[in-house]
Amino acid sequence: MNSEGIQHQKIILFDGICNLCNGSVKFILRWEKDSRYQFASIQSEIGKELLVWCGLPSNYNQAVVYLENGRIYLGSTAALKIGQELKFPWSTLSSVGLLVPKIFRDWVYRQIAKHRYQWFGKKDVCMVPSKNLQARFL
Repeated sequence: MNSEGIQHQKIILFDGICNLCNGSVKFILRWEKDSRYQFASIQSEIGKELLVWCGLPSNYNQAVVYLENGRIYLGSTAALKIGQELKFPWSTLSSVGLLVPKIFRDWVYRQIAKHRYQWFGKKDVCMVPSKNLQARFL
C-alpha cells in the first residue's frame, strides 16, 4: 500500500488471532455509521507493512492501531477514536471516554492488551472475513 493511499483512508490494524480483537472488529462492523473502515490483521503482510509505515516494529502486538487519514492513534486513544465514529450510544460514550486523562485510559488499555489471550483466548489462525466483507479487509 502506498503512502498516498494511507493518507485518505481509515484503517484499523488488529490482532487477527485475538478473540477479543476479532470480536471488536465484528462489533465495529455492526455499529459503524457507514462502511468507512478498512481492516488489516497485524499478522498479515500488509499489516506488517503498515506497522513499519507507522514507525512501529513489525512484531508490534498491542492489539489495535488506528490510521485516520495518515494520523496514527495507539492504545486507548485508538479505540475511543474508532468508537466516536460508531452509531449512538457508542459515539457519545467514546467522546466522554476521551475526557478521562490519557494516563488512566492507557493503563487500563495496557492491562487488557497484556492479558487478552488469557482472558478471552486466541485462535491458531487469523479470522477469514465473509465474502461480502472481503473488500473491507486489506
